Amino acid sequence: MRRVTLARMPDMAATSERWAIVVPVKRLAVAKTRIELDPDLRMELALAMATDTIRAAAECALVEVVVAVCDDSDAVAALREAGAVVVPDEPDAGLNPALVHGASVRAVPADGGIAAVAADLPALRAEELGELLRLAADAPMTVVADASGAGTTVFAAADRSGFRPIFGPNSRSRHLAAGAVDLTDVAGATVRRDVDTLADLADAAFLGLGPATKQVVAAHGLG
Repeated sequence: MRRVTLARMPDMAATSERWAIVVPVKRLAVAKTRIELDPDLRMELALAMATDTIRAAAECALVEVVVAVCDDSDAVAALREAGAVVVPDEPDAGLNPALVHGASVRAVPADGGIAAVAADLPALRAEELGELLRLAADAPMTVVADASGAGTTVFAAADRSGFRPIFGPNSRSRHLAAGAVDLTDVAGATVRRDVDTLADLADAAFLGLGPATKQVVAAHGLG
């Protein structure tokens, strides 16, 4: 397993202060189906978590643009209000092609770093994301595992040419096998706390939920 080294690589310095974030947002009807709630409430919660993830990313000092790849017309307005440039999933060929498409749109700077960030990080803090991106600038590719340790919440490439996401089952190990440096041990808790179940949501609430998710939790007594 490749571990992070903290010495800055000089040829990466130019990219370290400019990042684009790509967030894949599923159609709400098929989002977060493992969360055992009434479908309408589940969709409301999924959208709230996505908007809080995007809002935190947009507030990060190192992030120049957040791109949400989303085909759900009911979600677009909220995602834009949270700070995202919303683009449709034109490849319509699965998660990884959608991320590559999001990274290729005109709003993404040609000379900065690109990071794919999971849409279910409702406790994400801008400062913790910023700390991670500073470290991510030191290697061509980096990965952060989700709370379970098997999946991925962040895959980052310090240069566009290295943006080759491999999300899916056991994606952490697959990103590492492809050469990514593992930043899991130095990532903040809010960067790793994804939400797939109500128990996960409770853990995220302990860290501090973003405003949209907090409102849904309070309104429906989910806490």
